[in-house]
Amino acid sequence: MDENEYRVTYQQVNTRRCIFEKALNSRVCACEQSQRFNIADREGVACRSPSGQVLCNELIQLLRHNVRFALHMNRITGPLPHAREIKVQNGGLLGLQKLLLGLKKPQDGVENINGLVRRARDRFGRLADVPFNEIVQSVVSYNGRRRRSGKR
Repeated sequence: MDENEYRVTYQQVNTRRCIFEKALNSRVCACEQSQRFNIADREGVACRSPSGQVLCNELIQLLRHNVRFALHMNRITGPLPHAREIKVQNGGLLGLQKLLLGLKKPQDGVENINGLVRRARDRFGRLADVPFNEIVQSVVSYNGRRRRSGKR
């Protein structure tokens, strides 16, 4: 299957793409509203909740906006390169969880993205009122998995 054919099939199969698909596929985060599927040898993630997808989309836009300075970018108009997007998604969700639970350091993972985002909205009234300056620290300090060396 060539890349263009894959993208067309993906869009036909996955009409409600999970906003935090990279975080879920990295196995750092999980979500009760996610639904995994396979196309050829690739795994995708759909969102079963229309309202949850709207909330997650709002959160990812706010995360990208608030971390742009820390990532040395003037503006972010869409998805970031893969490694930076992983940093924003995983670091942002772990930082939000740390903030909501009052922890000293982030945990290893997030069990339920949907529940976490709804909890943040309920606590702060709206996602725009979340103190992102505290979350940015988690994004900056988040290290994804290290590259494997070619040596065996």
